[in-house]
Formats: sequence, C-alpha cells, structure tokens
Amino acid sequence: MASLDDLALLSLIKDPKTKELGYRKLITGYQRRIYGVIRKMVIIHEDADDVTQNTFIKAFKNIEKFKGESSLFTWLYRIATNESLNFLDKKKKRFFVPAEDHEKKMATYLDSSPHIDGEQVQVILQKILLKLPEKQRLVFNFKYFEDLSYEEISQITQTSIGALKASYHHAVKKIEKEIQPE
Repeated sequence: MASLDDLALLSLIKDPKTKELGYRKLITGYQRRIYGVIRKMVIIHEDADDVTQNTFIKAFKNIEKFKGESSLFTWLYRIATNESLNFLDKKKKRFFVPAEDHEKKMATYLDSSPHIDGEQVQVILQKILLKLPEKQRLVFNFKYFEDLSYEEISQITQTSIGALKASYHHAVKKIEKEIQPE
C-alpha cells in the first residue's frame, strides 16, 4: 500500500508544473538504495550505474501504471530486480560466456576495483555470493544486506514466502560450506 509520502510524491509527478521536482525527489529518495541492490547483483560499478539509470527510466515511463497497491520502494525494487536479472542474462548471451567465466571475471573485478570498499571479509563474501544461483543471491542480498522482510521480498520478486525462505536457507548453507569447507 502506498504511503502518504508516496502519494505526495506521485501527486508532484502527475502535476505538469511540478513533474520535474517530483522526479528529482524520487531519484534523491531512492537512488542510493536502488544502486546498492543492483550493485550486489551485477558487481561492476559501471554496469550498476547503467542498470540503475535504466531502472529509473523504466519507472518514469511507467509511473502511470503504478497503482499504489505496494509502496513506491517495493515497485522500484521490483523494476531494479528485473533490470538486474535481464542485464545479467543479456551479458551472458551476448558474449557467450559460460557462467563460471563470468563469475571469475566478477571475482577479479572485486579484487582490483577501486570502487570496492570495505573489509577483506566483505570481498570474500561477495566472491562466495557470485557462486550462488542468481535467485538465491538476490534473496540473500535482500534479506542480509537490505534487511527486508520476507513479505517485502515477496512483493518485490512476486515469489511465495515459502520459496523465498527455502532460497535463503539454501544460500546460507552454501555460504557456510564455502566459509568452512569440510
């Protein structure tokens, strides 16, 4: 359900006199979080910037279709999630890159990128996450990094809560196995 803040923002966007201001507020309010979600999926900074931009372009083009059945946050995250997954699929198909090679390229990027900040533990975790199937990685990122509830993730991904819990559980088990090999 759209909040009062969402409704006020939508009102700004729908009024031709304040449309530009409304869009600026939308970007200011959500860009950092949307970029963060996308970056955890596509890894490479430049790609994340492109996908973030595409997410907002798609949101602007489709703002009239937003029905207010969810929050703007949930709606934008759904667009960002779909754009991220589509980007990754296109990238693999375009370069005919096996998943393992793509994973190695992104892991190398994590080691050498000046855009990666944080402790070595975070880099190690990101490398482990690259080995997860995209859906498990997405659910793990939403739950662990974004601290979203299963209900919120369900709205964003349009997946049942039971399936999300199973994906998260499998992701955690795989991560634990990588951290503590037998």
